[in-house]
Amino acid sequence: MFGIVVALFAVAAHAADAPRLLRIGVLAYRGSEDAERTFETTVAQLARALPHYRVEMIAGSAAFLTTQIARDEIDFVVTNPGHYLELAIDYSATAIATVQDMDGTSASEAVGATILAPTNLGEIQSIADLKGRRIAAVAPEAFGFRAAWLEFLDRGVDPFKDARPLFVGFPVDGVVDAVRAGRADAGIVRSCLLEKLIAEGKVKPEEFRVVGRRPSGTLNCQVSTRLYPGWPFVKVAQTSPAMARQVADALLAMQPSSGDIVWSAPESYHRVQDLYRALKVGPYAPFTRLGILDFLWEYRWWGIAASMAALWWLVHVTRVAHLLRRRTAELQAAHEKARLEAERMEHTVRLSLMGEMASSLAHEINQPLAAILSYARGCERRLDAGIDPDGVREGVRRIALQAERAGSMVKRMRDFVRKTPSRQLPIDPAVIVADALALFEPTAAARGVTVEADLTGPLPIVRADRLQIEEVLLNLLQNALEAAAGRPDPEIVLSARVVDHAVLIAVTDNGPGVPPEARDSLFDAFFTTKPEGLGLGLSLSRTIAEAHGGRLDPDFDTPGATTFRFRLPLIEEEDHV
Repeated sequence: MFGIVVALFAVAAHAADAPRLLRIGVLAYRGSEDAERTFETTVAQLARALPHYRVEMIAGSAAFLTTQIARDEIDFVVTNPGHYLELAIDYSATAIATVQDMDGTSASEAVGATILAPTNLGEIQSIADLKGRRIAAVAPEAFGFRAAWLEFLDRGVDPFKDARPLFVGFPVDGVVDAVRAGRADAGIVRSCLLEKLIAEGKVKPEEFRVVGRRPSGTLNCQVSTRLYPGWPFVKVAQTSPAMARQVADALLAMQPSSGDIVWSAPESYHRVQDLYRALKVGPYAPFTRLGILDFLWEYRWWGIAASMAALWWLVHVTRVAHLLRRRTAELQAAHEKARLEAERMEHTVRLSLMGEMASSLAHEINQPLAAILSYARGCERRLDAGIDPDGVREGVRRIALQAERAGSMVKRMRDFVRKTPSRQLPIDPAVIVADALALFEPTAAARGVTVEADLTGPLPIVRADRLQIEEVLLNLLQNALEAAAGRPDPEIVLSARVVDHAVLIAVTDNGPGVPPEARDSLFDAFFTTKPEGLGLGLSLSRTIAEAHGGRLDPDFDTPGATTFRFRLPLIEEEDHV
């Protein structure tokens, strides 16, 4: 038992001799490494002056340090004046010392902001010139941005309304990078940062220009804003007064070397309060001081204006919706009228084509009719003679064949000129080509023009309207006929082959070709080079080709020939099934 008591006393004595942890948070406006480098001498001197404490530095952003204070995980904070003001009001923090010499000699005028712009932007000479410009800053709550904000307002510029702020976050060097990269026209940084970057070789002396420069007093750098007290060494509410007194005494008793930080008695931060009060930010934001009724009353005129704007917008939207519905109905009616007109024009073109081929077709029909008459007379004579029943039977068979031939021609003509709705169905393109040739060959033969069909192998199925594609082919064949007729050896070639998942149908003639001055207007409606033409054939043919997912194009590159070709996409496998 005695041994246990002795051991407990030894453990208690060892615990009493162990150094106590002293945690100091530091605002890392240029990153943790820069913060540790800047304040390492202060931390080292505190460790020497207070050997019974183990000093630990924790660097981070303002939001991070605030969270650490709320969790009671740090004892002191070194931060900017604006952050200190918020900590003083929200967490009862107290300044026990102020940086006296980081870049100047006066602790009361040690911190401000610098607005910098690229030297090559000569049009930016003053803060007023930043209207409509992109301005980079760390964050809207950053002290440097708020210090510059007041200078903007004094010159009639609201950075949130009259400019385009770009917030890049910590570290503050990102602001310089944004301006250098052209993502911003100007940037707001902490005072003296520009000179530091030049000394570090990260910025060229002639690269940037300070905008809105103000007197800097004892501060050995260029500034664009009023100057405020330096960074405070802040005691948080949870830290004991005894520890705070020891730390304050150690800070004020330090004998720094050249270039080290000097701490002096805490300055008054009333100017920082005036800044935040003027901007209505931080502790002085309206929502922290006004209840909901006070807020509504204070901004009642804005509310009335907003209500009037909302009412106007509702009336406007209702009116626009009504006009849109009426306009949609008018457009639908116009589209339907245009569709019907297009159908009438297409039918007119078919009738025109059939009229041009009528005499040749009539001659072609006369042939089977003449044969029928001849066979009938022969059969009549054989019957009168009472001989050759087999000859009569053969004559009757030939009469039937010629009648079928004439009927087939009449049916094709009737189908072609019939006004029927467009229906795209799976069909063999070779059937369309054969029907078109059957209708056209009599006309070509009557004019002495040779028509050749060049079908390269079996053609796959396409989805098409048979009569519309026949109309396109007959249009092209009729144009080729009129071009080739009168030539020494007039010839038309109708070819079809598979190219790139489509059936490519081409009509080629050896006529004189299309005059250069007419080529740009070939597909314009009512444009024609024929004395009695309608000027609708090629225009409607291209429309039909495009409605089938294809394209109708001329080819004038082959010497001594003119070709019009159009594509019909192959039917999808699942549609075919």
